[in-house]
Amino acid sequence: MTTTTASVTSAPSSAPATGHVLAAAGRVLIAAIFILSGIGKIANPEATIGYIASAGLPFAPAALIAAALIEVGGGLALIAGFRTRFVALALAGFSVVAALAFHAQFADQNQFIHFLKNLAMAGGLLQVAAFGSGRIGLDKR
Repeated sequence: MTTTTASVTSAPSSAPATGHVLAAAGRVLIAAIFILSGIGKIANPEATIGYIASAGLPFAPAALIAAALIEVGGGLALIAGFRTRFVALALAGFSVVAALAFHAQFADQNQFIHFLKNLAMAGGLLQVAAFGSGRIGLDKR
């Protein structure tokens, strides 16, 4: 009696070229919000520190630096397809933590929408983590 097993691979080499282009475009679109948010934090650190402190989080200046590094660095790495799976997982975790820390006032419809937006971004990033960068990116070089 013989058995066969199927292996699951990410972005098979036989996938159409359009799939790899779509994967790269998706990474760029997801990364854009992180990069712009990180640049905004760097451009106005006092407001960001105040916002972090108003959420009751400790070490607001250190949190600002960490958030800006994660957002800008992670966003650029995601676009480049560098360590894509790890970066996507890190950004997904960051998105969930930010949702819980800053947008968990569910009675406020605007905050609830931001909460869901963060969860949706985390979901998209989990897809990137599951399936990788595709052929377009530094991971494939």
